[in-house]
Amino acid sequence: MALRKFYSEIKGLKVKEVPNYVKPMLSMDYVKKSVQKGLDNYHAKYIETSSIEPLYHVCFGGMILSYLIALPEERRHLEHQQHAKEHGH
Repeated sequence: MALRKFYSEIKGLKVKEVPNYVKPMLSMDYVKKSVQKGLDNYHAKYIETSSIEPLYHVCFGGMILSYLIALPEERRHLEHQQHAKEHGH
């Protein structure tokens, strides 16, 4: 949704105007305000309504994180198995 909004905003600009439009968005102050706004929206949508979805977010986020952490080890293991298979071990 955010990319669609951004695209609709820059769609009417000329190419020379785009860097001047995007440059303020790359400042630390703008990023901090955007993150704070996102956290406020999340709090209003899920926390204040006593929804169970934040628990799901933590569970699925933890599963994804653990998968990404274990992925390099798993790939090394699979490469070792493939190497052993190719050399008859």
